[in-house]
Amino acid sequence: MSLIEKDFEFIWHPYTHQKNRSPSIPIVKGEKTILYDENGNQYIDAISSWWVTIHGHGNKYIAKKLYKQAKKLEQVIFAGFTHEPAVKLAEKLLKILPGNFSKIFYSDNGSTATEVAIKMSLQYWMNKGEGNRNKILAFNHSYHGDTFGAMSVSERGTFTLAFRDKLFEVIFIETPDGKNIPQLQQQIEKYKNEIACFIYEPLLQGAGGMRMYDPNNLDSLLTIMKKENVICIADEVLTGFYRTGSFFAGDYLTQKADIICLSKALTGGTMAMGVTACTQDVYDAFVSDDKMKTFFHGHSFTANPLACTAALASLTLLQKKKCIERIEEIVIQQKNFLNTIQLFKEKNIVKNLRHVGTICAFEVQTNENDNYLHNIGSFFTDYCLQNGVYLRALGNTIYIMPPYCITKKELKKVHSVITGFLESIIKKD
Repeated sequence: MSLIEKDFEFIWHPYTHQKNRSPSIPIVKGEKTILYDENGNQYIDAISSWWVTIHGHGNKYIAKKLYKQAKKLEQVIFAGFTHEPAVKLAEKLLKILPGNFSKIFYSDNGSTATEVAIKMSLQYWMNKGEGNRNKILAFNHSYHGDTFGAMSVSERGTFTLAFRDKLFEVIFIETPDGKNIPQLQQQIEKYKNEIACFIYEPLLQGAGGMRMYDPNNLDSLLTIMKKENVICIADEVLTGFYRTGSFFAGDYLTQKADIICLSKALTGGTMAMGVTACTQDVYDAFVSDDKMKTFFHGHSFTANPLACTAALASLTLLQKKKCIERIEEIVIQQKNFLNTIQLFKEKNIVKNLRHVGTICAFEVQTNENDNYLHNIGSFFTDYCLQNGVYLRALGNTIYIMPPYCITKKELKKVHSVITGFLESIIKKD
């Protein structure tokens, strides 16, 4: 059997409709922004392979560091033991995170990072003798992961429908828009003595449709939360590491989170890893003679030495002048691209053009309900692949989230392919 035939025989792919699914493309090599399939075809990876490979594929510096660490220590239980990569990474992160964080808790991915944050918040109040504070606030259209706690604080919709009866109760509120602050304040006031925490994706709701909102409005909402002593959890799994133009989305805010969640770009896309950082106040609630106040949570691969090493290497690359300059260039190039496709907005082909940092997005106008399952997404991906670009739409939402190593010429090609797709819609009509 060929690789594709074996794939059909043995593999169940994520977020993929299984009935009559298209064959998966066998990728044999990745180099910088380019993916190579077994037939020699090349594709520009314009969404950083699910938003993780900020330095592109096959980064030699990260690979060299991993190789050196793998020969020394590849894995060790993190209860009762520690190691240099974990300590170095924690020290480095605490210096750059947007807030007064004092402790790092390691896990495996974005979902587990948010699970840790939720459990940490709920037990914080229990440990302080206020177990009645057990309600959680989250935004409509949010996405925080696919494990049950993470699903519970995410939008009730396509991703969670099959499990709706098993998810715990959450109070959902709208993102602040400058006009609805009084309404949001009333909702908070109603439950203020019961709210344990508020979890939010700062500035950008990713999987919920690349929804963007103003940092000043979020600051206003967080000010209210802080006044009521609500633990604020910033889910920066997507927005961290310069995706929004600054090191973290929290850098745009005056009010800082009490807990922050990281993953995706944390290791440069090389290894699976999650981080949950908290303030000293949160941590202190777990320091007690009472052993029942221990935080009973962990993973087999907590603080994996290879993952920590990859993260350290990624941070080194990220803080180089060349990388920062390229990020700034991508920001400008993305802005200019949105200006060039205003014509399609005037012709009612696209709508809601938006941009934050290195990310730009818009919707394709359709005559049907706009949602994640809209067929135009698969048509768009097929068109792009035929033209040497990999982009994966969220339903009718098209977005670009490139690796920072993408060249001006490569990003120009990505823009050109999208323009070609929009032109094909006009011709079809």
